[in-house]
Amino acid sequence: MLPFVSRARATARSLLVLTPLALAATAFAQSASSSASASSSAPAPSSSAPSSSAPSSAPASTPASALALSAGSGPASRLDEVTVTGSRSPMRLGDIAAELTVITRDTIERQGFGNVAALLRNVAGLQMTNNGGPGNTTSVFVRGAETRHTVVLIDGVRIDGQSTGGARWENLPVSLIDRVEVLKGPASALYGSDAIGGVVQIFTRQGSGRPQLGLGIGGGNLGQIKADVSLLGGNADFDYAGSLAVDRGTGFNAYGLTTSKNFNPDKDGWRNYNGSLRLGARLAEGQRLELLGLKSRSDVGYDAGKNADDRGITESIAAKLSLKSIWSEVLSTQLSVGQSEENYETRPSAPYLTRTRIRSASLLGFYRINAEHQLNGVLERREDRLVNVDLVAGGAGTRSQNAVGLSYLGTLGALSLQAHGRHDDDSEFGGIDTGSLAAGYRLGGGWRVTASTGNAFRAPTLFHRGSVYGPDTSKGFPELRPERGHNREAGLAWAQGDLDFAITTFRNRVSDLIAFGAAGSCRSTTGCYTNVARAMLKGTSLKGGATLGAVKFSATADFLDPTDANTGRQLQRRAKRFGTLRAETTLRTWTLGANLVGSGERFDDAANKTRLGGYGLLNLDAQLAFAKDWRLQLNVDNAFNRQYQTANFFNQAGRTWFVMLRYAPTL
Repeated sequence: MLPFVSRARATARSLLVLTPLALAATAFAQSASSSASASSSAPAPSSSAPSSSAPSSAPASTPASALALSAGSGPASRLDEVTVTGSRSPMRLGDIAAELTVITRDTIERQGFGNVAALLRNVAGLQMTNNGGPGNTTSVFVRGAETRHTVVLIDGVRIDGQSTGGARWENLPVSLIDRVEVLKGPASALYGSDAIGGVVQIFTRQGSGRPQLGLGIGGGNLGQIKADVSLLGGNADFDYAGSLAVDRGTGFNAYGLTTSKNFNPDKDGWRNYNGSLRLGARLAEGQRLELLGLKSRSDVGYDAGKNADDRGITESIAAKLSLKSIWSEVLSTQLSVGQSEENYETRPSAPYLTRTRIRSASLLGFYRINAEHQLNGVLERREDRLVNVDLVAGGAGTRSQNAVGLSYLGTLGALSLQAHGRHDDDSEFGGIDTGSLAAGYRLGGGWRVTASTGNAFRAPTLFHRGSVYGPDTSKGFPELRPERGHNREAGLAWAQGDLDFAITTFRNRVSDLIAFGAAGSCRSTTGCYTNVARAMLKGTSLKGGATLGAVKFSATADFLDPTDANTGRQLQRRAKRFGTLRAETTLRTWTLGANLVGSGERFDDAANKTRLGGYGLLNLDAQLAFAKDWRLQLNVDNAFNRQYQTANFFNQAGRTWFVMLRYAPTL
């Protein structure tokens, strides 16, 4: 990794942009601090003694000692849960002005999800499509944005493909996950490129306490067999967590177009293997070193010819080394270096190989002015490399991005403010500035109103710009420009005891969208990538929960208007109406759950001529704790055996069942 010594001119420009924000925020905070100190009711700054567990409640300016989150005592309520994705520093969920959803380990284990995409199916504002069964190409649309417009992080390590863009959701297993945070809305002012639709951050499990062993084995129809093993534990000086898992099945015939030359009536099975290791050590008082490594490999059948067992093989690798330092009760830093790889290969009928490597280095700083105000800063470098036979420059391409960012987090009584600014300088297209401003106000009686505005961008992938399908600049055609998003949203939320409700309405205008169109501006005769598309993503998202007697209910409803701004047509593979309803209860040693998923119709093509019908699904889950440390889990998906498609000609699984036996003793 190269240090931040190059591109001084870009850094100077970024400082000119961000310094006024920093000075204004500091002056404002100091003024507020002076006023607060004159009041006898002003809270005193909390102690920031180093700790490896998250506090049960954190103010907007949580001290840096909360950086190292672990499975400590649970929060007093859901709104007291500490999250980090909304600001890149610990904050109470109830203080975040953006729309953020947290999925916990309990939910993951109870509902028995197979991969991250399935895990997200109950999150308000998200839709997904799948080209067949488990392991096949999956797209996730956050508020209707393209799948490449969502940043995917695993413990802060970015997972992305530089071919068509975006993470391969189907290759992200759940066995290693402790929790998932889903931030909806533009977030480039925090995370740089890609965050036009939102951010999905996956946090792996961290060990604590006595060693705990986890063993699981199960099976179901479609020839599915799954097994996993994990071991985690630790103390104040050292902690560890490791896992290994395998998931395989014979599957079903995923492709249904019998007249196609690629049709093969064989079953398209899958094999997935993954492992992870996370280590943490306290080097000295206030100094914590963490190491993360994980790898996932999937081998999935698909149809590319009549007489071959064609396979799509995806390999995802991530590694990170970080040092979290608490220098005083008001100042802390986090220094990280990381690397991810995402490789995709098909064989034998249509051999294809693409390899993406992303290296990154970052320095995060957290300065707590007082108990109500905090400044965060970031210096970041990212280096991308793509190997693909269609690239013009010898089958390989590289680029780098340097970034500097500044954030202000503040709480003034019932009002909370979050302001973020960032400058990214790209080695290919130059600099770009992003910013966001969000506010929340507590009205009393459990009510809270929020509003935010911000912009975001997605840099063209190395494949978009450097392949035979990218602009031929030697003939005078301009380079591709970054895709840009400008978002405004407002929300209203209410929570009282076991009842909660939230509604968010948003309007995200996306310009310079990269689309594959007619030939002429590139070296290919089949078509070219150009900045010709525009999209308007408008919608309203609702979610709520209630406990009635022994039954806990939760529901989501999305009313989306995803429009191609050039044609006025509905964006392909996105439904205008989508919703979920879940009910769960505990009966002695049983935990029972039922989940309804409903989707309106969608179109498979940009011309809106190929209609995909709406559908409704019922998924059931049950757990039985029949002995100490033993648990039996049962899942039935698509209980009514509905036939439906989210991508034309690609079949979805009918009724599936799965039984899992788990043993989790403390050693």
